[in-house]
Amino acid sequence: MKQERKMHFQEGRRAQQQLENGFKQLENSKRKFERDCREAEKAAQNAERLDQDINATKADVEKAKQQAHLRSHMAEESKNEYAAQLQRFNRDQAHFYFSQMPQIFDKLQDMDERRAIHLGAGYGLLSEAELEVVPIIAKCLEGMKVAAHAVDPKNDSQVLIELHKSGFARPGDVEFEDFSQPMNRAPSDSSLGTPSEGRPELRGPGRSRAKRWPFGKKNKPRPPPLSPLGGPVPLALPNGPPSPRSGRDPLTILSEISKSVKPRLASFRSLRGSRGTVVTEDFSHLPPEQQRKRLQQQLEERSRELQKEVDQREALKKMKDVYEKTPQMGDPASLEPQITETLGNIERLKLEVQKYEAWLAEAESRVLSNRGDSLSRHARPPDPPTSTPPDNSSSNSGSQDAKESSEEPPSEESQDTPIYTEFDEDFEEEATSPIGHCVAIYHFEGSSEGTISMAEGEDLSLMEEDKGDGWTRVRRKEGGEGYVPTSYLRVTLN
Repeated sequence: MKQERKMHFQEGRRAQQQLENGFKQLENSKRKFERDCREAEKAAQNAERLDQDINATKADVEKAKQQAHLRSHMAEESKNEYAAQLQRFNRDQAHFYFSQMPQIFDKLQDMDERRAIHLGAGYGLLSEAELEVVPIIAKCLEGMKVAAHAVDPKNDSQVLIELHKSGFARPGDVEFEDFSQPMNRAPSDSSLGTPSEGRPELRGPGRSRAKRWPFGKKNKPRPPPLSPLGGPVPLALPNGPPSPRSGRDPLTILSEISKSVKPRLASFRSLRGSRGTVVTEDFSHLPPEQQRKRLQQQLEERSRELQKEVDQREALKKMKDVYEKTPQMGDPASLEPQITETLGNIERLKLEVQKYEAWLAEAESRVLSNRGDSLSRHARPPDPPTSTPPDNSSSNSGSQDAKESSEEPPSEESQDTPIYTEFDEDFEEEATSPIGHCVAIYHFEGSSEGTISMAEGEDLSLMEEDKGDGWTRVRRKEGGEGYVPTSYLRVTLN
């Protein structure tokens, strides 16, 4: 309708322009008639004056009469032309005002009425759509209301715990230290407090060992010593079972959880124990369970990058083969730097994948050993408290830990197993259904290996899109698949 309206206005402007041009021609003919009349009158007066002059020659008088007659004839012609132009203009003006303009206005009116009809239909469709959407919106709001009533904070807490659980084993019981035998006294490393550098710590009557509790304010943990493989060195206890802890206290764990959950939680603002933590490449600064998850993520990312580099290498090889067989398409030597760089990236990524696989296996074994130690140490319920200090570090909180260990998901072993699904895709059979169709714009003679010939205008089935190397895999109706130049095709996807 916008184009139609524009067309009607242009038609009106053309008609008005024609009328204006006719009026200008009328004015010109009118001025010419007026000028010729004045010239004829002057010539007649001049001839009459010479005819009455006794000194004028007969030749001058005849010449003046002929000039007057010529001017009179020119004035008569201008009069006839002016009359014809006036008649023509009046006819055009009447046609403009009584025929052309009413027709144009009628067309504009009809167009506007049709616009009003379409606008009304649009408002009707809009109202119907809104009426159809209102129940959906109401249903969504009802669903939101039901979901709000179904909020389960306990389940949400369990999800958060599963996401951020550390995998550390609980510390053993604090052992009795006999100060009556100073030479045989040995510190216990099975508590939350870790003595500096593993040496016995002598204390006087007014000094006591400082424990590290989860909600302390001024505890600054010492970074754990690292083994040659990048993991923490396990601490050997002289009394009791070996502790699988990596040298980090629960304060650091809670601090990391608080930062990952929400930095503005008021209950965790005072936890600043992770400032001294050394960040390592194998994530040994994290708890075992978090370390395993992060290593799995890094391994999956490296695997995806490796697959991408392998695909790029294959594409460059195909392009090099095409350049060698058809030199007019390009220089094969220009691809050597890219191929060399791709091979270097593949070797580097393979080494990184092997490195992360080794770290992941070590982390999984550490998680399993921690879980086994926790189950074995807390398999029986604790003894009732007595006045004598306990001498067995495996008798604390047994029932509670057994309950928590029994609540572990049964598929924990499957969670510990690394998943390498990306490389399996290379060995799966490719889909045979086309993803679109294409038409050959030019003729192509597939002489090299892996290519296929096609004729100009031939319809082909699209089997694989261009991966950036300039080639597309197609299938002919007569049978046979192969690669053809992408620039030779007009592609339409399904």
